[in-house]
Parts: sequence; C-alpha cells; structure tokens
Amino acid sequence: MSEVISAARQPSVIPKVGFVSLGCPKALTDSELILTQLNAEGYQTSKTFEGADLVIVNTCGFIDDAIKESLDTIGEALAENGRVIVTGCLGAKKVSGNAGEGDVNLVRQMHPSVLAVTGPHATQEVMDAVHLNLPKPHDPFVDLVPNSFGIAGIKLTPRHYAYLKISEGCNHRCTFCIIPSMRGDLVSRPIGDVLGEARALFEGGVKELLVISQ
Repeated sequence: MSEVISAARQPSVIPKVGFVSLGCPKALTDSELILTQLNAEGYQTSKTFEGADLVIVNTCGFIDDAIKESLDTIGEALAENGRVIVTGCLGAKKVSGNAGEGDVNLVRQMHPSVLAVTGPHATQEVMDAVHLNLPKPHDPFVDLVPNSFGIAGIKLTPRHYAYLKISEGCNHRCTFCIIPSMRGDLVSRPIGDVLGEARALFEGGVKELLVISQ
C-alpha cells in the first residue's frame, strides 16, 4: 500500500501537476480552463501520475458506470501519488450519511484522504487548493502560456477541432436527470466572450468548432 505523502512535502523546482479528465465535452472544457491557469502560473502538467507533486482528477457523476470510473481513478491516483484534488460533477454529489449525519459528500465518504473536493466549472476553487498544497510564486516575466490559442487557452482536443462552450447548467427539472443539481441553473456566456474565443481558435488553426451546452 502506498504511503500518503504529507502536504508539507517540498515541491520540485518546477511544480508538476498530474491531470486526469473524465466525462463529457463540458467537463473537458473545464479541464482546459484549469490547465490553462496552471500553465499560466508556471506549473508543469502531465497526463500521468509519475513524478507529479499532486494530481487533479476531473470527474463525471452522471451514470453509475461513470461514477465507478471516477471513484476508481481517484483511488488509483491516491495509491500511486497520495495527493489528490477532486473536481467535476461527482464532486458535487451528495449521499445519505449515517443516522444524524444528514447528506455527505460521496467523494469524501469513499476517499476521505483527498486534499480537496469541488464541483464542476470551479477553476478558482481548484487553483486555491493547488496554491494551498503546492504553492509557487507567480513570475509574470517567465510564466507564459505555452500555446498559440491566445485568450482561448490550452485545448485537450486534436489541433484541427475544439469544443466551444456557450452556456452551463439547465433550468429544467426532469426527474430522471441530475444535471441541474450538479451543474446548476442555465447561465449563458456573454456573446462577446464566445466570439472572442472562436476567433482565437480560428486564428490558431482550428478548422472545426463543436458548440456545446447542456
């Protein structure tokens, strides 16, 4: 069994964050925002746990198979690395606790040793957790975003296409769907932001934009 590494462990010269992104294209765009911010602040990022100072897992919690995959991935990251931040839809999922406890966070219940848990589209909360557990002073003269998409940031898709998210959440309350409880009510992005991101992607070489919403 891997030993859980203390939160006080000293980071490497350039702190390295392992990142796993699960779920739908909307979750992928959340991952892109977090990765863009990490790179802008000078953190190294990796798709593997090896050599990482901590790991971020962006989860899905929509169906049972996705919940199992997310919980298994968190467990694998804890076993291999020991320092894990959880974000995404599963991070917002509550389950009934023991008598007198009320509802409890599912991720915390299954994996109590994770460093932090946030819900979806929570870039700042994730970065706050990173800053707390893996601090690195920001140097505006050296910490540049290594991509050619400008304001559109880092993309995890192949270079010829990208997802363009125009809104988040849903106002409907279908009895079979848990999306509103996880991602909140419908909020549209300002049209200027959407057009600006689309323009930056086009100028960076993207040929196909896949518009996504709820």
